[in-house]
Amino acid sequence: MKNRVKNIFCAILAIVALSYFGGIAQAEPETKSRSGNPILPGWYADPEAIIYGDTYWIYPTYSSDFDRQTFFDCFSSSDLVNWTKHERLISTNEVKWAKRAMWAPSVINHNKKYYFFFAANDVHEGEIGGIGVAVADKPEGPYQDLLGKPLIGRIVNGAQPIDQYIFKDKDGQFYMYYGGWGHCNVVKLNDSLTGLLPFNDGSFYKEITPEKYVEGPTMFIRNGKYYFMWSEGGWTGPDYAVAYAIADNPLGPFKRIDRVLWRDEEVARGAGHHSVINIPGTDDWYIVYHRRPLDQTSAHHRATCIDKMEFDENGFIKPVKMTFEGVEPRKLQ
Repeated sequence: MKNRVKNIFCAILAIVALSYFGGIAQAEPETKSRSGNPILPGWYADPEAIIYGDTYWIYPTYSSDFDRQTFFDCFSSSDLVNWTKHERLISTNEVKWAKRAMWAPSVINHNKKYYFFFAANDVHEGEIGGIGVAVADKPEGPYQDLLGKPLIGRIVNGAQPIDQYIFKDKDGQFYMYYGGWGHCNVVKLNDSLTGLLPFNDGSFYKEITPEKYVEGPTMFIRNGKYYFMWSEGGWTGPDYAVAYAIADNPLGPFKRIDRVLWRDEEVARGAGHHSVINIPGTDDWYIVYHRRPLDQTSAHHRATCIDKMEFDENGFIKPVKMTFEGVEPRKLQ
């Protein structure tokens, strides 16, 4: 009897041990083969993606009611697949003139500092707000307001001072493209990124608005050509989309070619306000953008996603296929 009880007890222990260790084996994390979409947890929009050294960074808008948009988070990754959140790199606590509606960061590394451009207050004529700039020693901050006031705080050429994008040309000159309300301006920035420089004709603002432009400009160079991209349609609706033009210089003229990203009734709606990543030394490109899941109706329920962006033999951008799978891991050398 004792041996029988002992054998039963040992059998039970064996089963428990097998289940336990088997459970551990099943619980071991698997290496992600793709990023999946969305790539960031929570509601984030207007993503600015950039490479600093061997790390990818995304700086988005926190997508919520305007009065709750009082801070910025950012995210970093070594492989485009696994992302680390860095909270509260700057907020209205550090920007005394900003009260709400902190939107659409644009970032740049210059003179061993990290510069963070942002819009605040959803400014209208006669109000305080517009495009500000902050600076930090690290990509994740903390950032401090550089000027104590907006860099651009008034309406010029009908363009609301929002959605700024900082572009460094081949000759080292910094340009800032910006504007909402269907108008886009370009300005030249000084080397300290604290003020504007005049163009050759003495003007400080040039309107470069292409057909159907609404907001969200971005710029990059490929094979010596300047690709200017923007969002069209309404950001709260399903038909938000990305279009582009190609020019021989950073001032255009920019003639609209076509849309490259728009709604897909099998994936998402409201796809737009994007940025672009090019893997250094390659012709591999990614588009980082936000979209609204099909089961969401709130204007603020926007999710940040990533997909590949490709070109045809003539240099035109192929239509981007939105996916749920996202992209494969890609380390930087």
